[in-house]
Amino acid sequence: MEFKPLFTGKLVRLAAPQPEDNQYFAKWSENDEYLRVADNDPAQPITPEGWTQFETSVLNSPNSFHFRLRTLADDTLIGGVGLFQIQWMHQVGSLGIAIADPAYWGKGYGTDALQLILGYAFRELNLYRVGSSTIAYNIRSIKVHEKVGFRQEGVQRSFIQREGQRFDVILYGLLRPEWEARQTL
Repeated sequence: MEFKPLFTGKLVRLAAPQPEDNQYFAKWSENDEYLRVADNDPAQPITPEGWTQFETSVLNSPNSFHFRLRTLADDTLIGGVGLFQIQWMHQVGSLGIAIADPAYWGKGYGTDALQLILGYAFRELNLYRVGSSTIAYNIRSIKVHEKVGFRQEGVQRSFIQREGQRFDVILYGLLRPEWEARQTL
């Protein structure tokens, strides 16, 4: 039996966190444009120590799997991706991705990373459904979700408020049979 690679795509690889990574995440937390597309939380800079505390409290759960995204070309750290809120009995989980370094936006790294984490979700964790969401103004995220096969399942209307304007959150889902059908394309 020959297995498909779990951690290596065409442009990126899923890597384990390294202690020095937190300085990069702290630097990226000073980019308000990145923060406003990556998360619903208020934008605020975080120190490397603050990032370490966040990871310890939130990301280290038996119901989540988080990876760093590193380029294959030169092993540059460009962001992170993970599966969280996994409900093992129902074989469902949620996905989060952030290409944090703006130099890598719009160049296929997000697509490659999503394809990798979905392969991990369905082939390694045996999930049946993966959900995700994005803010309606994050056009890059919308395009990449739809490109890898996610289907829009709903909208949380006027969920986000930014600078006096309200924005929808788009809810996506992808089922194992839908993902499998795309693997033969």
